[in-house]
Formats: sequence, C-alpha cells, structure tokens
Amino acid sequence: EARMPLLEHLAEFRKRMTRAVLFIGLFALVGWFFYDPIVDQLTLPICDLAESRRTGSTECGNLFVGGVLGPLNLKIKVALITGVILSAPFWLYQFWAFIAPGLHKREKRYSIGFISVATPFFAMGVALGYFILPLAVKVLLGFTPSSLDNLVRFDEYLDFVLRLILVFGVAFELPVVLVSLNLIGLVSGKAMIKPWRAAVFGIFFFTAALTPTGDPLTMGALALPLTVLYFGACGLSIILDRRKKDRQTTLADDVSQ
Repeated sequence: EARMPLLEHLAEFRKRMTRAVLFIGLFALVGWFFYDPIVDQLTLPICDLAESRRTGSTECGNLFVGGVLGPLNLKIKVALITGVILSAPFWLYQFWAFIAPGLHKREKRYSIGFISVATPFFAMGVALGYFILPLAVKVLLGFTPSSLDNLVRFDEYLDFVLRLILVFGVAFELPVVLVSLNLIGLVSGKAMIKPWRAAVFGIFFFTAALTPTGDPLTMGALALPLTVLYFGACGLSIILDRRKKDRQTTLADDVSQ
C-alpha cells in the first residue's frame, strides 16, 4: 500500500495539473487554427456565418461583436474549450493517475478501462449538449416580446454555448466515477443506491444550478439521462459486488479444502 505525506500529495497534484494544462494548451492550437469552422457550427442556431461570408454580408442574424478586444477574446475562449474537449482522454488520465498512487497494483490496472470508458461518456455528454443547443436557443429567444428585437452579444452567446456543452460533458462522467469508486473498493453498490432520493434531488439541483439556460427543457435534457445513468451505475456496482463476494466465497472454500 502506497502512503504519501501531504507535501508529496501537493507535489503530485501540481505535476498532474501541469501536465493536464499542457495537453489542453496543445489541443487548444487546433481550436485556434480551426476557429472559423468551429464558430460556424456553434452559431448555426442563430445564423449561418459561412453563408454570410460567401454572400459578403456584414450582418448575421442578431449577433454582434462589441469592443476592441472582443474578437480576440472570442478566439481565445473557443480555442481553450476546444482544447478541453479534445484533450479529454489525457486530462482524465491525469485525474486518475493522481488517485492511483494510493491504490494497490491490482486496482491500478483499471486505469486503461477508466480512460476507455470515461472518454466516450464525455463525448456523449458534449454531443447531447450540442444537440440540445438549437432547442434551448429557440426556447429562450421565444420569450422576446414581439415588438422588440433581441440583439445578442457574440461573446455572451459563445459563453452560453461553451458552458452548456462543457457542463453536459462533465456531468456524463458521473456513472464512470461511481463505478470506478466501486471497483477500487471505496464504496459499495448498496451504499450508492441507498440515498437514491437525495441523489436524484442532487442531480436536478446540479443541472438547475450549472446549466446556463435555467429553462425546464435543458434541465430535463440533462437531468433525466443523468438519473438513468446513476441508477445504471448503481445496478452495475451491485452486480460487481455480488461477483466479488462469490469469488471470495469460492476462494475461501478452496482454501478450507
């Protein structure tokens, strides 16, 4: 069993955080160089930027950019969020590697499994966030009075979009984290499912607090899948606990014979 004093924990955390930031920075270059096509996709719910460029139009829907530093700030934000999304396998591994020194050798073998499962779940969350984006924008803009125009600052809109996508991606890591904690023996499946009412309330509270829209449609689009994934993770953990118990019983019988 590995044991580390507090200062070594802090040093390990700094090392893992530094590596995660470096990976995010490297992949942010992709977002920097492919800024235009990325922004074209993100702004489709309001306007078609690619079509505006082809036609030479100086306007695109109700979007506008304000301030001298506005365009630069937009590009930096898009590049960083692109880096976070594309580098997910690497910073997820750094997260796991920070925990791994305190695990047994057998438990460290779960690292590959954790990354191979955590990455697709993060991607599914990001995809769901992007899928729900047009509906969320339509619902929110629908509250604009008919006699008024709704001019949308481009930076505020991108903050809304990127936060929505990132929150969905991170939220979908919930079942992976729960099953991982069960595999390394920190929590049992029964302990997960016992406070299910509080867990479901916490899921809906989390989605209401962190989703940038606050509308029931977006909250439900995230909370309902998360609730299903939570119960699925609890069920899988209970099955794994039973198999672990059966193996221990079989081993004990073999030793006694």
